[in-house]
Amino acid sequence: MSFAEIWLLAVSLAVDCFTVSVTSGIILHRVRWKTFLLMGFFFGLFQAAMPFIGWAGASSFNHLIEAYDHWIAFGLLAFLGIRMIRSHFKEDETDCFDPTRLAVILTLAVATSIDALAVGISFAFTGFKTLSSLAYPLWAIGIASFVISLLGSFTGVFCGKRFNLRMELFGGLVLIGIGTKILIEHLLLNH
Repeated sequence: MSFAEIWLLAVSLAVDCFTVSVTSGIILHRVRWKTFLLMGFFFGLFQAAMPFIGWAGASSFNHLIEAYDHWIAFGLLAFLGIRMIRSHFKEDETDCFDPTRLAVILTLAVATSIDALAVGISFAFTGFKTLSSLAYPLWAIGIASFVISLLGSFTGVFCGKRFNLRMELFGGLVLIGIGTKILIEHLLLNH
């Protein structure tokens, strides 16, 4: 893979992180450095770790992962999306979807990085034979996801303040949409 291809791949994997971060920023309505940095860190970590796991397990676990990865991503994102929608309709219930909670951040990080697992599996079959050859793409994916997640969070805060948006309903639908996209893409590509 060329330098440009690696960074295009890294940015494309980070698009889901951006979308979720924008939604979280809108919900929070203000800059929360700790939350934004944690979210960026875990998004970057999981986006980089999943391709490594896919690459490492490609030969022995490919058949086990491939059959269910899209369903796991869909389930996690749909679960969080439904919680956000529920939060929208129950205004007094503030803890339904709280992007400041570590459990929520970790769930989002796992859910948005499941597709990166498949990228790692493809790495195993496209010339990445050693860990040292894989190091640069993993760093690029992690850094891109971290930076793009931070940009998304700040964009969300700006949009939330500027337009006085209460976005739990929209955010929940976006998460369910991302999960559905992952599911449909996988089902269409494998048939």
